[in-house]
Formats: sequence, structure tokens, C-alpha cells
Amino acid sequence: MEQQVGSDETTVVPVGLGARSYQILIRAGLLAEVGRDLAGLGIARRWAVVADDRVASLFGRELLDSLAAAGISAELLTFPHGEASKHLATVAELASGLAQLGLDRGDGLIALGGGVSGDITGFLASIYLRGIPFVQVPTTLLAQVDSSVGGKTGVDIPEGKNLVGTFYQPRRVYIDTAVLERLPESELLNGLAEVIKYGMIYDAAFLRQLKAQRPAIMALERPVLAGMIARCCTIKAEVVAADEREADLRRILNFGHTLGHAVEAASGFTLAHGMAVAIGMAAVGEIAASKGLWRREEADELRQLLTEYGLPVQVPPELDRQQIKKYLKTDKKTVAGRPFFVLPTAPGRVIITDEVSEAQIDQALAA
Repeated sequence: MEQQVGSDETTVVPVGLGARSYQILIRAGLLAEVGRDLAGLGIARRWAVVADDRVASLFGRELLDSLAAAGISAELLTFPHGEASKHLATVAELASGLAQLGLDRGDGLIALGGGVSGDITGFLASIYLRGIPFVQVPTTLLAQVDSSVGGKTGVDIPEGKNLVGTFYQPRRVYIDTAVLERLPESELLNGLAEVIKYGMIYDAAFLRQLKAQRPAIMALERPVLAGMIARCCTIKAEVVAADEREADLRRILNFGHTLGHAVEAASGFTLAHGMAVAIGMAAVGEIAASKGLWRREEADELRQLLTEYGLPVQVPPELDRQQIKKYLKTDKKTVAGRPFFVLPTAPGRVIITDEVSEAQIDQALAA
């Protein structure tokens, strides 16, 4: 499905949630068209753009200029970059900033940046004045294919990642594929872990495509990138439309995340999220093989694909395995002290189970 936004065709992925439905727009150069599209939607009178200090310096002026050209009043609020800022104190400081600007229920927020900005801004939008509109303008591959879509918001507390948050849907998602060309390769790799996840949980043909198109993807060929991102967003939109609040099907999106989040937390969040998820995917592949859920060759093929994309498949040796297991027990997907794992049964197919022994976890962490 396509529509015209600006001068070029824009790929549109719908997220069907009844009255809360919205569209994901995908096109190179879309950042400059955000103002024009928002003006036509009439969601809010004025906007506050929320971004970390690093993203603000890269893309803030371009977005503000787009809004100004469309006659939209907007202010920029920033916070220090990094996962360390993803906590309640940052939300409180930003909320104070909104109040000082006089934002009311007729105004809205724009999340500009990666997953941290999106999670913080979405959470802030859901609680400020008991809820104001927001839109997502993700600037990393990870945010474009995953965290900007689906309405999960949240912040970390010392006991674990994303333990405080809400389900709150954006009103629009603007994905400009050209911004990826201005980011370091490490950011591309960080997002590719989530891209591979979608193939593993939902679409074996897409997984084969990722293997075949690796040179084009790594070269940031725009048509290939746009198609890849659109497929990921389509998969997530279908899953979210079927299970918005993660009661059943949506839990498959946690493939690699149960162990990945624990590894990420044990690193003190010095390990990037996508890298931790890659390690988590390799680990659950090992667990599934040890349980006889899929063939050893399939586990090896997953590790090989991750490695070919420059992603890690082993827990860093300096991380304390006992600390990782401690974080497992406080994961938000844990019930009655038992963590649930998404385990593959074949490329493109997974199951959800808590029937994983400590010995199997230890074996996976050592692999």
C-alpha cells in the first residue's frame, strides 16, 4: 500500500487497532516532510520535540525547520544520551519542562531518536496530563523496525529493564531511511539483530532473503533497506493488531530478549541492546537444540547468520553468569519466579515456554 507524502511515493504500513489505528510512513528524505504531514493531520496545536543531546545535534534542526515551514509551533527538549538516562528522574525533568512551556491537552510530543528517546517520550506522553498525543520519528534502525511500533513505553529501574511503563500507541510513525547513512555502522548492526529476530519468529523466507541480501543491506542500498524495514514493520503490525497488550501472540517478539535483557543489565548497559539480543537469540537457539525442539544444524545456521552480520553470539567472558541469572528472575516476563523463553522449533516458528532448566541456561550461557 502506497500514498503520496511530499514529492515521492511513500510506503505505508497500517497498524490496525480500531480507534487507535495509525500508519507507519517509510521513505528516504521523509524527515523534511514531517511538518507538512502533521499539519494535515491536525492532531495537536503545537509540539515539543524530545531527543537526546546527540540526536538533537544531528537531526533536531532539520525537524524543527520542517515543522516551522508548515507553520507549526515547536520547542526542543533534550536529555543526556544513553540507556543510563532511561529512568524516572529523566521523565520527571522532561515533564517539568513541558509544564514550564505551558503544554496542555491540545498539544503533543514528538519522539526523535532511537529506542531510548521513543520509550521515554511515549511514557511521558501517556502520563503527562493523563495522556497527550505523540508521534515517533525513529532515527536508528533498531527503533525503525522495532521500538517505535506497537505502543510499548517504559523506563528502567535498578531491579531491571523496562519494569515501569505503559502501553500507549503513537498517532503516526515517520521512518526516514536516509538518516541511517549518517550513523555509525555500529548502529546499523544494533538494529539488524531485531531484523533477524522477525525472520526467526515469523517468516523463514524473509530470513533467507536477509542471508542473500546481506551485501546490499550492509551497503545501505535504499530500495533494499526500505523493503527490509517495511517487512519488519508489517510483521510487528500484524502481531500487535492481534495482541496489543502482550497476552499471548505478542510475546513471540521477545525472542532473544529474556536472556538478552539479562545480559544487557549485567553489563551495566554498556552492551548495546541489539548486541545483547543477538547473544540472547544464539543462547535460546542452543537451549532449543538441547531440548530437541529443532536440529543442531538449525542452531548453527542461526549463529552463522548472526556472525555474518557482525553480531556477537557469546556472552562476554567478563560478565558474571550468576548476575545474569539474577536479572532473569526479575524480568517482566517472569511469572512465579519462572522466566518464560521464546524458543525456535524451526526457522520462522517459535513456542513460548517456562520449561527450561537451570542446567540448560548454564549451558547456553557457556556456549
